[in-house]
Order: sequence, then structure tokens, then C-alpha cells
Amino acid sequence: MLPASLCKGVIPLDLRHCTLCPRACGADRVTGKGACGGTDSLRIARAALHFGEEPCISGQRGSGTVFFSGCALRCRFCQNAEISRGAVGEDVSISRLSEIFLELQAQGAENINLVTPSHVAPMVADALRAVKSRLTVPVVCNCGGYESDEILRCFEGLVDVYLADLKYFSSHLSARYSDAPDYFAVASRALPEMFRQTGPCRFDDRGMMTKGLLVRHLVLPSCKKDSVALLRWISEAFPLSEIRVSLMRQYAPCGDLTDCPELNRTLFSMEYQAVLREAQKLDIVGYAQGRGCDNLSMTPSFDLTGVRKE
Repeated sequence: MLPASLCKGVIPLDLRHCTLCPRACGADRVTGKGACGGTDSLRIARAALHFGEEPCISGQRGSGTVFFSGCALRCRFCQNAEISRGAVGEDVSISRLSEIFLELQAQGAENINLVTPSHVAPMVADALRAVKSRLTVPVVCNCGGYESDEILRCFEGLVDVYLADLKYFSSHLSARYSDAPDYFAVASRALPEMFRQTGPCRFDDRGMMTKGLLVRHLVLPSCKKDSVALLRWISEAFPLSEIRVSLMRQYAPCGDLTDCPELNRTLFSMEYQAVLREAQKLDIVGYAQGRGCDNLSMTPSFDLTGVRKE
């Protein structure tokens, strides 16, 4: 069993009545699972170089991604449902996770990329703290934007770049697709806190992001008005020259969408272009995706690569 406090004085964490994430489900994660699917263990499905992130994250050498199993958000359309809902992966110790970070760095990773770490944030923070002085590359927190104050306090001083989703403005959509009617209320507090922690974005001489906030938004079918509302909020909430925004058109139908038939298609070009026009009108700086990415080709194989010590 893991100790009751894993954040070394940052927050008390009671895994027998877990309230770490915004769902505050109160589950006993020692004997069962939380709403996130997590227990009192660190479970990961892959640790390897990944080239499917934004250019300032993947670079030429690849991002050192660690895919954690479980997720508090568990969106209906998740392309990583195998791990976010299915819990595919293997349990590792905190010390093994620290080793994985160093192994990815030794492979030439541009950064250490923590993919969906929020539900195990205190344990990940302990693993980072143990090797932070030996890491010479930035640490990226790749998260869903649905983050509590407790989670963000765990990562303060340990994360250099937040790569955060901003999924929905409408509480109706967030309730329908992620069972989280409070999504925007939570994310609209969390993202400014991420910006406070990292400050304005910074890049090295190769264009790699070393500090800052990169906001990701996946444009969904029939939801362009919601996307526009989010862009307008971003333009009011942040100095636009000091963050980056990534507008993604890679949505592809995935999983059981029987109850959400409107999502059972790829994005129309006119929908994505309407969102891009709004971003340009608002002078938002960042990244856009071209045609041909609306498939599952960027989803890696969750085959335990890099998990076990060789």
C-alpha cells in the first residue's frame, strides 16, 4: 500500500476516500477503483519516443511519452480508450517510473511527456522529484484540462510545459460527451493557473518549447460554435503572444457512439475552416492540422514498450 501522503507535504492524499480530481468521487482506491479507473498503483501502458505531437513538442528526436492508464474524464470519443477506459497497462513502482524518465532522456527524447497523469499526480510528482536534478530536458504535462487545484499544486515547480486540452465551452456538450457538466468551470480556472506556474512560452534555438502553456482544442463534428466560443474566451483570458494554441482536426469516430450519433462521422472541412478563420481574426498564434489526419494512425500501440526494465 502506498503511504497516505504522497506529495511530501504538498497535499494530504487519502486513497481510501479519493477526492484528488474534480469528480471527487470518494472511492476507496486501495481496495477498488476510482471514477478514473485508478487504484493505489501507478499503471502505464507505453514509454517511448513519439512523433505525433506539435512540432515544438515532438521535434526531430521525438517526445519521450509516458502513457498512464486511467483517466478522470473518459470521453465517449476517446481514441486512447484502450488505456483511458480499458486499463491496459502494467503497474510500476515510483522508483521504476523515475528510471523510465532517465531512460527516455538517454534515448534522445526532446522532453519527458506525461500523458494523462492527473489521477496519479502525487505519485508522478514523487518520481519526478527523485530525478529532477538529473533531467536536462523539459517536463511536459499532457492533460485533459479537467484539473483540480490539488493536482496542479502537485506539479508546480516540476512541470515546465503544460500541453492542456480545452475541450468544451458548453456544459451541455461536456455533460453529453464526458459526463462532466462542470468541465469549462474547472478548466477555465485550471488553465490560467498553469500559465501562472510556467509564465510566457519560451523556445530554444531549435524552436522547441522549453516553458509555457500550449492549449489544445479538438474540433468536434457539429460543434464549431462551441469551438468559436472557446477561442473567444482564450483571447480574453491570456496574452495571446505568450501562449500557443493548437487546433486539431484529427477527430475520427471511435468506440460505441450509439447514444451520440452526431459524432459518428469525421469533421467537414467547412467546420474546421470556420474555426480557423475565427482564430485568425482573433490573432491567435499556434498550430493547425492539414487534411488526412482524421483517422487513428497517430494512436500508438499500447504494448508495454519501455515499461519493463531490460
